[in-house]
Amino acid sequence: MSSIAITGASSGIGKAIAEVYARKGFDLILGARRTEKLDAVAQELKSLGAKSIHSLKLDVRSDESVLKWTEAAFKAFPKLDILVNNAGLVLGRDTVETGSIDDWMTILDTNVMGVLRLCRQFLPKFRENDHGHVVMIGSIAGHQVYEGGSVYCASKFGVKAIAETLRLELNGTQIRVSSIDPGMVETEFSEVRFKGDKEKAKAVYQGMTPLSAHDIAETIEFCTSRPAHVNIDDIRIMPTAQASATKVHRT
Repeated sequence: MSSIAITGASSGIGKAIAEVYARKGFDLILGARRTEKLDAVAQELKSLGAKSIHSLKLDVRSDESVLKWTEAAFKAFPKLDILVNNAGLVLGRDTVETGSIDDWMTILDTNVMGVLRLCRQFLPKFRENDHGHVVMIGSIAGHQVYEGGSVYCASKFGVKAIAETLRLELNGTQIRVSSIDPGMVETEFSEVRFKGDKEKAKAVYQGMTPLSAHDIAETIEFCTSRPAHVNIDDIRIMPTAQASATKVHRT
């Protein structure tokens, strides 16, 4: 039986990943801070074919929370197959001169340290099993910068660096590392960025067709379902209307 652990699973891309793997009959370990939403997602997934679902509170900014979640994951599924580092966020579009240090710390602690915390706990277990697949949810912002995105871009460049380093450090094992780096995906991402301003968030996607969370989930499923000798290092996936981090065709 195959199993997958997903962080940030209460909405957006994380929820879509859980839905895709539930339909494949996987056992699921779901983690997020918003436990009410997470439990609601777990209830929805039961009808999709998942064999077993464990939804547990997870704050990737907390060492203790990450440790408890990891222990629960491997207690439930000792041969756990996949970790998806999906939890992440961005706050604001401020410049380096005007940005909030508190916002910066939240972005970096979630997007970079959160990934490191999870990998640090999961990798020894994967090594013991000589088996596992770490999937990073990166971004086009990990390849290209834009004004007002310095710290978010730095965090996603950091995730890219972590993934590339892990491939070197894990070489010789059967542990695979993949990074899925999307362009514009319509989820709660922009609402979080603009701190609940739905009009600003909606304007981001006006006049173009963005990617959906399901598009990303299907791409992840493709990567993790390759034969054991095949590792998809990274995939950049963009809406047809988006040519770069900053160039978007709108009608």
